[in-house]
Amino acid sequence: MNYSIEHQPVFSTLTIQLRQGESFRAESGAMIAMSPTIALKASGSGKGLFGSLKAAIGGESFFASIYTAESGSGELVLAPSAPGDILKFELQNKTILAQGGAYLAGDAGLTVSTQGSFKSWMGGEGLFLSKISGTGLLFLNSYGVIVEKMIHAGEEYIVDSGHIVAFEEGLSYDVQMASRSIFSSLASGEGLVCRFRGEGKLWYQTRNLTAFAEMIKGFIGQS
Repeated sequence: MNYSIEHQPVFSTLTIQLRQGESFRAESGAMIAMSPTIALKASGSGKGLFGSLKAAIGGESFFASIYTAESGSGELVLAPSAPGDILKFELQNKTILAQGGAYLAGDAGLTVSTQGSFKSWMGGEGLFLSKISGTGLLFLNSYGVIVEKMIHAGEEYIVDSGHIVAFEEGLSYDVQMASRSIFSSLASGEGLVCRFRGEGKLWYQTRNLTAFAEMIKGFIGQS
């Protein structure tokens, strides 16, 4: 299996070259084009019904698309639903935690589930995140350009919750208001942020899709 990421960083596309018999999983609706040698099959995004429900709670689609090169080698072209970049990981029995909706595609053997609970979210201790584990290629997408930040032991770093793309399992975090004052947090437009601690890498995006959606609301007529 070979791949290439093109048209970065705003209108990125991912091209996968599959050999006969190879399979690849992608988020529902991500396909742009493919060779006629490739067959598409819909599958639950997690292991079994419960696993698919957990993945959906984390912000991914309930169903995933499985592409298999059945009658010969072929090409598969994928793209995110929003303009932005694509981030590649080569996992070796590792786990990446990603913001809901960041998963684009990956090896069919990777496990996609959800980390988080309503109790921890209400208590300010967590978010609903996609948890991707295993060995193989993983591709995440963003809205805007992706920036990598290394957090060292003893350091802390704060990221707006709407700008998080992913982070390594070695980092812990707390969800809190951007300011100690509720009024200042709301008036500044910042809302919730994540305070990261530990040691590992995190990736954030330069644009916030929710903030953009709020901005264009005023330009759209309401029925």
